[in-house]
Amino acid sequence: MKTENYEVIFAIVNAGFAEDVMDVARENGARGGTILNARGVVKEDTAHFFDITVRADKEILMMVEKTIRDRVLNAIYKEMGMAKKAKGIAFSLPVSDVAGLAVPEPEKKE
Repeated sequence: MKTENYEVIFAIVNAGFAEDVMDVARENGARGGTILNARGVVKEDTAHFFDITVRADKEILMMVEKTIRDRVLNAIYKEMGMAKKAKGIAFSLPVSDVAGLAVPEPEKKE
């Protein structure tokens, strides 16, 4: 289904913080999201400490929203941003097509 009504919000945080991000997003109107496990990639010479290679585990939270995008992004930045333990970044991208997404039916007026 073609649509201009949705944007996907991505929040990338250190492992263990995705549920906290989802809590912040829900408090600001998000209905749900999907959490993906990931790992960060850095330059070889910056990832070695005491002959141990460090690969930071990350979590990516994806939410499909539009009307509340700015509110959710601002809340994530405030509560989970780079200055916090989550070391989070968040951004959104437009969604041009949607399939399999439950869209609430408009209420019928009687």
